[in-house]
Amino acid sequence: MRVRALTVRIIKQFVHDKRTLAMMLVAPLLILTIISLVFNGEEVVPAIGVEQVPEPIKSVMEKQDITIEEMNEEEAEQKFEDGSLDAWISIENQQPRIILEGSDPGKNQMTLSIMQRSMKPQYNVMEPEVEYYYGSEDMTSFDNIGPVLIGFFAFFFVFLLSGVSFLRERTGGTLERLMASPIRKSEVVIGYLLGFGFFTLIQSTLIVFYSIYVLDLLMIGDFIWVLAVTLLCAFTALSLGTLLSAFAQNELQMIQFIPIVIVPQVFFSGLFDLEAISDWVSWIGPITPLYYAADALRDVMIRGLGFDEIAMDLAVLLGFSLFFSIANIFALRKYRSF
Repeated sequence: MRVRALTVRIIKQFVHDKRTLAMMLVAPLLILTIISLVFNGEEVVPAIGVEQVPEPIKSVMEKQDITIEEMNEEEAEQKFEDGSLDAWISIENQQPRIILEGSDPGKNQMTLSIMQRSMKPQYNVMEPEVEYYYGSEDMTSFDNIGPVLIGFFAFFFVFLLSGVSFLRERTGGTLERLMASPIRKSEVVIGYLLGFGFFTLIQSTLIVFYSIYVLDLLMIGDFIWVLAVTLLCAFTALSLGTLLSAFAQNELQMIQFIPIVIVPQVFFSGLFDLEAISDWVSWIGPITPLYYAADALRDVMIRGLGFDEIAMDLAVLLGFSLFFSIANIFALRKYRSF
């Protein structure tokens, strides 16, 4: 009887906790659906520019469903910079010359293999001259995904810890006592963000320094821009974590936000080839902060770009932070009755 009573109590507890029940039943299906659409999306087709390439070679390329376009080297460099070209090939004095975009080792290898296979019937004994617009042949997979991981870990841990910490302030009664005082809601939000932000600054600096100088992650650009992007990414997580904690009653409910808020961002941050993701879900990436943080970190660390090229990403991250902070001020209204 005691076991039966305990079992019934647990079942009733779960039935009354609609959020936990929904997370148990719906979240796994949602994540599995996203994974399916990510990995069963479109096939990646390299975009290749050509100049003075014989028709037989172009015919072989076209038979492999490769997108080829006639262009000179200057046009190819412009397309490398806007990310719309994977490689450029020209034939000068019977010597094949290949320039790879270079920021993704996996795509480099695939593109190089396709082009060498296409040229083999015409230039069987002549090795092509291979150059890299970004990176080099020594670039590893970790160099490629490392910038994304810096942004992800800064975002994940700050989101979780800030959300739980702010929740404890509320459940412990500290927030209610603050709201009973004459202090403004905006002052409460700014005070908490600055307090948590101090440790966010330390954490972001430590992550960036350790990744670059201890793990020897590829670093072409300026350290200060990597730190700026990571800080803005962490601050966005901080403002989002404190905002969502207002809708959680305990730590378990705060952790339940992870499959909804964190996991989908992983798939659209650039860890997986964004060109291969199904059009049904490709719109999710541009509405998530980690998408812009990862793009800016790769631009700086792999491509060596500066402020002008990452300004839009920084502006979007700042916009996310301001939006979540303002929303947090409105969320605090329910804790003040006057």
